[in-house]
Amino acid sequence: MQLYSFFRSSAAYRVRIALNLKGLPYQTVPLHLRREGGEHRRPAYTRLNPEGLVPALQTEGRLLTQSLAIIEYLEEIHPSPALLPRSAPDRAWVRALAQHVACEIHPINNLRVLQHLEGTLHLSEAGKRAWIGHWIRDGFDAIEERLQRDGVSGLCCYGDTPTMADCALVPQVANAVRFDVDIVRYPRISALWNHLRSLESFRRAAPESQPDAE
Repeated sequence: MQLYSFFRSSAAYRVRIALNLKGLPYQTVPLHLRREGGEHRRPAYTRLNPEGLVPALQTEGRLLTQSLAIIEYLEEIHPSPALLPRSAPDRAWVRALAQHVACEIHPINNLRVLQHLEGTLHLSEAGKRAWIGHWIRDGFDAIEERLQRDGVSGLCCYGDTPTMADCALVPQVANAVRFDVDIVRYPRISALWNHLRSLESFRRAAPESQPDAE
């Protein structure tokens, strides 16, 4: 398997965690999202992936895109260790938390949105950081309440074993830390972050551990 990735992409980070948790070997194909206008925008890549985004996973003669769809694929072809619980309600709970990160928090703060805010709407660096912080806090407020209220969390978002929810949450917390969002105000999220980032599968997936890290 080949994973088209950028070391700082939180969406690619999710997939790297899942691949590591599953123990699946893969080759990283780095695409720098900022260099020379973005290597992901070059025709050689957009011919392969018209979305022009990362991650993309080349496997079985197909190119798979969108991080959660890729993780679901990995779960189907390699079901152990499982990244989704057994019961349907619990699977829905894990998927919902992952989607809250991937669909509600991350898209508003991803690179192309930030570049539009800066380049087209002329938002200042301080304004950009305020924007990022607002939407991360808005999302984390809801996630923290769910983690504290729903009674299914342990060392991980669901129980004591990493799931798809953890694959999504950890990269988003890394983004929060990078942009100086105070995560101390979220005790459950902070506890999960401290535990999960100590695990080998998560450490090897971290941005600083990637071959293209700067």
